[in-house]
Amino acid sequence: MKKISMFIVITLFFSCSMSKVKEKTGSNFYVGTYTNGESEGIYKYQLNAAGKLKQIGLVAKTDNPSYLAKTKDNKTLLAVDETNENGTGYVNSFRIEKDSLVFVSKSKSGGAHPCFVSINDKNQVLVANYSGGNVGFLEIDDQNGLTNLLAVQQHVGNDINPKQQTPHAHFAKYHPRNNEIISVDLGTNQLWFSTFDTQKKELAFTNQKTLNMNVGAGPRHFTFHPNNKWMYVVNELNSTVSLVKEKENLYTVDQTIAMLPKDFKKYSKAADIHISKDGQFVYASNRGHESIVIYKVNPENGTLNLVGFQNVKGKHPRNFSLSPDDNFLLVANKDSNNIVCFKRDSKTGKLSFVDEVFVPNPVCVLF
Repeated sequence: MKKISMFIVITLFFSCSMSKVKEKTGSNFYVGTYTNGESEGIYKYQLNAAGKLKQIGLVAKTDNPSYLAKTKDNKTLLAVDETNENGTGYVNSFRIEKDSLVFVSKSKSGGAHPCFVSINDKNQVLVANYSGGNVGFLEIDDQNGLTNLLAVQQHVGNDINPKQQTPHAHFAKYHPRNNEIISVDLGTNQLWFSTFDTQKKELAFTNQKTLNMNVGAGPRHFTFHPNNKWMYVVNELNSTVSLVKEKENLYTVDQTIAMLPKDFKKYSKAADIHISKDGQFVYASNRGHESIVIYKVNPENGTLNLVGFQNVKGKHPRNFSLSPDDNFLLVANKDSNNIVCFKRDSKTGKLSFVDEVFVPNPVCVLF
């Protein structure tokens, strides 16, 4: 009996000690960059429990890794190569090994200037090609890396803004509930809905096919509410956020709300959007106003109410990310070469400055 009691005490002590070590070391994250300046590729940083930032170093030399994604098992990292080489860009895969990334494979993305990559639990990969105006489909495994390009969905259409004369696929992600493929096209001003037809090896439209956003909106990214029925779409060109609801397998725009103060008249464009894990607050970034806008979510109907704005202490807040515990929000300011960490108040949603660190041309933060 004494031996069992002693074993329990030792086990509890060891567990508590490990928890304290984990709390002390915090979370590591990767940063994707543009490499037309000082940057050489993908960097790794550390966020500790107090919100302080520390550089670990360059972990992979690669061209324009402007967006990153990881497999569910955290063994493989994907990075787009946002270039235009003979009409196409590329996506690279790396094996994650402690403080380095080991190159595994490189495949064509299906179009020029790939700007977004995502992966589902089945290791199926989507790449949004901005200049190509299309979405590429690939697969991956931990041993052999990426397959060759398996399918491409070409978008067609335009809208009224000069930046919408041709399709510009900007985002493509799987529905968390049913793996439906939802693509965002800034040029056609639409969301596109598809599934992958395994027999025909193509992206096949669902019944709805597309959803038109407000004229000239320029949809860029979206985030799902934890209930998986509401989407919040950030519109780059008119600096708004739209609530898109799903009902009986059809999507409709339910609300659109401004991202800028009423008295702000200078040029600004929206970039990224995320929601807290509890579904209570939505955040989106303004490039020009140089801010994160904060909204409170109405739990009854999903509509947004403005909480306020947080200056990002930098220029051109491209991508940003919430830390795994939702305690912090990290902003990648591309034009001021810094990542800024803000402490998040879980009750009010508001942000307060904690720390910043130098990063050359940061455009993506991935925990």
